[in-house]
Amino acid sequence: MKLYADIHLHSRFSRATSKNLTIQNLDKWGKVKGLNLLGTGDFSHPEWIKELKSNLTEENAGIYKSKNGMNFILQNEISLIYTQDGRGRRVHVVVLAPNFDVVDQITEYLKSKGRIDYDGRPIFKIPAHEFIYEMRKISKDIEVIPAHIWTPWFGLLGEKSGFDSVEQAFKDQTKNVHAIETGISSDPPMNWRIKELDRMQLISNSDSHSFWPWRIGRESNIFNIKKLDYSSILNGIRTGQGLNGTIEVDPSYGKYHFTGHRDCNISFSPEEALKHNNICPVCGKKLTIGVLERVEELATRPENEKPKGAKDFHSLLPLSEVISKIKGKAMATKTVWAVYNDFLKKFDNEMNILLNVEKQELSKVDERIAEAIIKNRKGEIKVKPGYDGVYGVLSFNKKDNIEDKPRSFKRVQKNLGDF
Repeated sequence: MKLYADIHLHSRFSRATSKNLTIQNLDKWGKVKGLNLLGTGDFSHPEWIKELKSNLTEENAGIYKSKNGMNFILQNEISLIYTQDGRGRRVHVVVLAPNFDVVDQITEYLKSKGRIDYDGRPIFKIPAHEFIYEMRKISKDIEVIPAHIWTPWFGLLGEKSGFDSVEQAFKDQTKNVHAIETGISSDPPMNWRIKELDRMQLISNSDSHSFWPWRIGRESNIFNIKKLDYSSILNGIRTGQGLNGTIEVDPSYGKYHFTGHRDCNISFSPEEALKHNNICPVCGKKLTIGVLERVEELATRPENEKPKGAKDFHSLLPLSEVISKIKGKAMATKTVWAVYNDFLKKFDNEMNILLNVEKQELSKVDERIAEAIIKNRKGEIKVKPGYDGVYGVLSFNKKDNIEDKPRSFKRVQKNLGDF
């Protein structure tokens, strides 16, 4: 059974998320994207867990199904902010749980350490190694995965985390770290440069704060398992058996790939940044160190060297982005949705369109976009790198600087059509 899984998501109860992030919308747009398994996000939040328990039914051991048929795995992101060895530390982790009983035990533990009601991604002063230890006391089937490990602010190996290795953060519990999340600003070849990561599985998730298909599923995991249950997913994450690889975006698309300073429109490659001593030449402030520069700093292996056993991956940009740039319109506009609709009606879901449909068939819908989809599939679309919180920009034509400005849910809904 081959399936695509995005198992790091959020609900509307997390900060800076869409107020329309509901189970129904995750269900609908997960199918549009071509996903078979979604993370629930935010299971520790008291309001969201009520909705999860009311709307999801356990289908197979540890896999829950919505009323409309989408599969979910119980998942939460936790922010750990604490002091270790006299220095501030910041680590985000993804937590997977096998059932609601275990979720309730996790929640009781978190409540003993602070509040859980103010944010779906709550913050605690719990050291990373202690957190894994306490989770394993509750259940050996709980999985703790360092999230988006390279992002500057809260990634395990990001510049501001305070750590230069997995072992520094997780100490004696490093043996229980089985996988790391690459994050949008890095891809497997960048992570292959760190020998310490060789024994860990590389997984990839969207960390989406909305349900739109240019966010949800933009990064995901490819499993090939005999049965969709929690133990099979857990085994894939822990051993690699049944985990075939990942769907990644070009890391240049990520918001922190290059080093830079958004306020001054400064974006530098690692080489350029070092020439300026990582200081903004406009305002004199310290630049936000990008993922590419940080990987270069910690690398223990040269570029283009693939470690033994490393899994394959696909580098794809969201279909909405491709259509938007070809049409010269923002992603939420009626023009883009109309074309997106046309492709979906003919080819079922976005993952199928991006990975499988032949160019000849795609061209029957739109020849120019068909060419772009094939280029996307081959990794031939150039992306101007993102930096300091600014997404990367696809380069097709002179209109490649179009931005997708925020729009109200009702206004976007008018453009969607029926799927």
